[in-house]
Amino acid sequence: MAMNRRSFLLTSVASMLPLPLHAGGTRITLRPGQVSAHINQQSIDMLGFNGSWPGPEIRLRQNDRLRVRVVNELENGTILHWHGIRLPNAMDGVNVLTQDAIPPGRSFDYDFKVPDAGTFWYHSHYMSVEQVSRGMFGPLIVEEIDPPDVDQDITVMLFDVLLDADGQFETEFEPEQFATAGRIGNIMTPFVSTGKVRLGERLRLRVINPAPDRIFNIRLDGVNGKIVALDGMPLTQLQPMENLTLAPGQRVDIIGDVLGNVSIIESTDTDETELVRIPIDGERKPREGEVLPLPKSSLPRPGLVTYEADLEMQGGAGGMAHGGFGTWAFNDTSGLPDKPLVSVPRGDTVRLRLINNTAFPHGIHLHGHHFWETTTDGKPTYLRDTTLLAAGETREILCVLDNPGSWLLHCHMLSHQVDGMATWLYVS
Repeated sequence: MAMNRRSFLLTSVASMLPLPLHAGGTRITLRPGQVSAHINQQSIDMLGFNGSWPGPEIRLRQNDRLRVRVVNELENGTILHWHGIRLPNAMDGVNVLTQDAIPPGRSFDYDFKVPDAGTFWYHSHYMSVEQVSRGMFGPLIVEEIDPPDVDQDITVMLFDVLLDADGQFETEFEPEQFATAGRIGNIMTPFVSTGKVRLGERLRLRVINPAPDRIFNIRLDGVNGKIVALDGMPLTQLQPMENLTLAPGQRVDIIGDVLGNVSIIESTDTDETELVRIPIDGERKPREGEVLPLPKSSLPRPGLVTYEADLEMQGGAGGMAHGGFGTWAFNDTSGLPDKPLVSVPRGDTVRLRLINNTAFPHGIHLHGHHFWETTTDGKPTYLRDTTLLAAGETREILCVLDNPGSWLLHCHMLSHQVDGMATWLYVS
């Protein structure tokens, strides 16, 4: 029986992530293609890798080489982007800017060293609104050479899917989705790498938001711990495990001790939804030592600022007119401009002033680098690769551009990116 899409209850049933692929020292193969997923008690045509939805978790150690052959079994082209990794520009997976799309039936070999430990992920960067919405993403975990002492290292991916009135994947992309908050699903479909925990265990929880447009506001119950990393980069001073906001593309690592059933709960102004529950099964003696910081990052601190630029976000429903051709624009331009926003020598420190002159939030993601968010007086705070700006907000970030090449800078609300919010930086 068909039902109105609005009548769907926003439910959440967590599924298990596929078994991980261990990539250190060996080449692995990812085959993007069609898969049948079980969502809301129905079989639904989705996309994935190696027959699974989402793709398998890839694990390797810091300073290992990641060698992946992508064999395209889709009806359309595709590209893979390795989100958050400092990698050679030719391996970044951006159509036109770094490589051409992989045609159906063809393959491409990605091969690069992973210099940083942390929580990362991979996803399609071609027809990305459609391909990511249908499931073309997966976790990429780079373990520390000397990892923290935990009982379980657990990956969680938060995701939502938009179903139509028949309970199938909504194939229509309506104009208002591109002009407002984006394509927001009506069914929560999170994924987790384990099915149980023991009382007293110490966990490392890696929470990733691969959703095309949804911002998750979450809290964690059943664990007493600290935030140890943001967007894969370790914090020098641990942060309290309070309510968290994750924009599309962002990640958070938490280390803590199990006090009860572990729950991740999304909170909105009107409701709460339990996205993930990992039940207690057994018990162990709790650790006595405190949670310690992860090994420090090797990324350089900002130096003397040699270049400054403004990035003004424009457009969307209710927004002022701008000079771009799309619904959205950066600096009166929709899509990649002919000239980069910034062009500097390798190693320079650049200050970008991000100005959100729209009625909607935007998560701004820089490829190939992390950057420093700053305080109101310009001091660096946290290393991130994606920063979330509320409607009307302005924020400065400091970028040490030490990775040569042409690097995409875009809104990671993919509905906003595809309709105008993208530019690029050049490092010589």
